Amino acid sequence: MGVKVIPRAARVYLGCALLGAGACALPALRPGAATPWSTVALLAALYALCELPARCRVLGRAFGGSVPVGTGSFFPVLLAAALLLPPAAAALTALPGSLLARVDEPPAAPRRAWRAAATALAVWAAARTAGALGCATALGHGPDAPDFPYALLPAGAAALTFCLALTALDGGIRATADGLPPRTAWRGLLGRALAPHAVHGLAGLMMAVLWRSSYGPVSALFVLLPMYISCWVFAQYHRERAAHQATIRALVQAVDIKDRYTRGHSERVGHASVLIARELGMAEERLDVVRFAGILHDVGKLGVPTRVLRKDGPLTPEERRVIELHPEYGHEMVRGIGFLGEARSAILHHHERMDGSGYPYGLRGEEIPEFARVVAVADSFDAMTSTRSYSRARPVPTAVAELERCAGSQFDPRMVAALVRALDRHGWRPAVTADESTPSTLPTSTASPASTAPPVPSGGNVPTPREAQTPPPREAGAPPARASEAPPAPAADAPAEDPDVRSRGRA
Repeated sequence: MGVKVIPRAARVYLGCALLGAGACALPALRPGAATPWSTVALLAALYALCELPARCRVLGRAFGGSVPVGTGSFFPVLLAAALLLPPAAAALTALPGSLLARVDEPPAAPRRAWRAAATALAVWAAARTAGALGCATALGHGPDAPDFPYALLPAGAAALTFCLALTALDGGIRATADGLPPRTAWRGLLGRALAPHAVHGLAGLMMAVLWRSSYGPVSALFVLLPMYISCWVFAQYHRERAAHQATIRALVQAVDIKDRYTRGHSERVGHASVLIARELGMAEERLDVVRFAGILHDVGKLGVPTRVLRKDGPLTPEERRVIELHPEYGHEMVRGIGFLGEARSAILHHHERMDGSGYPYGLRGEEIPEFARVVAVADSFDAMTSTRSYSRARPVPTAVAELERCAGSQFDPRMVAALVRALDRHGWRPAVTADESTPSTLPTSTASPASTAPPVPSGGNVPTPREAQTPPPREAGAPPARASEAPPAPAADAPAEDPDVRSRGRA
């Protein structure tokens, strides 16, 4: 629930979940139910104890602020309960820990109530599945050894049921609380949950086997300890990743503040770079790095005088040389940031050209790092399709034609072809980057001129495709328009303009 005022539909949904959880747990409280209260109490206390460090600030500081947060870290306890206990008793084990779990956003009470209800329902469903498949017999007891591999079937089915139940319930609360369409509310939930719940199910089975063994419940803790440590390491990783993201956001924000003409450009270049990398089949772990490369490619502009970056008129040769130093400035700035990896070379070499006429070192062909060739195409494409205060956006098909014209001489043909395929598949959303009031956010494809963005409503300065190619009429006696307002058709062998100085470097 991502809102402070809970919608009526969400309140009804929450109430139904609470009633359902109560109905599931009620049979364990009836007289003569033969509920194994010692096992219920031990598992419930263990689950609550695992949730306590995330709730307690003192313990959280003792762990360096990296205590695993959320019930997902301790699902093996609940899955062990589903394998060891009757369904109603298993549902009870989820309640104390869920009610004690840490909540970061208000309203806290409804969030805890929802977590308790959803978890209890999921554990009850998992226990019903395990019981229907004869889990109690397969686990054995005391001297009876577990019936492997048959015990894997009820344990796996219970973990899958647990995952499906939580996914269905979470999607429902997202749809009712946040007003999302059902398809959007459930999209991606199951895919993200399957692998973790499979691991939790295996750990839960190991806990249940040890619990039923002659060594007793204490031996089951040896399974939970490594799980908790792994979750702590995972929390450390996410904490470090958040710090990386914060560092990058700060650098990009500083560049956007200094060079207001290209505001938002860095994020779009990062997005386009990822599109190209995916089409090239790059490994998943490299996608984050290529995104960092695109986002930070212009960080060296922090070392360029502001008067040069914000100059509206033509640049002098000296000013142009100053701007052409920004790749080296950027490389020096990020040299010590280890997690950037290959992104550092892309920042340094994204203005190199395939024919060797680029800067700063005049590399050619395969000498240019792969990430730099990716970012060069993404950078030029966004520069051509973005409306700025000193130049009008070109339609996407026109920008693609320019990239294809310069493929082999300025750009790597593989990267250009990959971008074209990505645009055909996903489209593009060009945007105003210079304090314009109405950005153009309509998807644009390279399929045909008819697929370009339609005119933007009045109130913004984004031109229509026709306006982007035709200079506006001027009154008699008025000075001629700047070259950037009506770019002339390039010669057949002319290189594409530099995305950082192309418009401001002309008279």
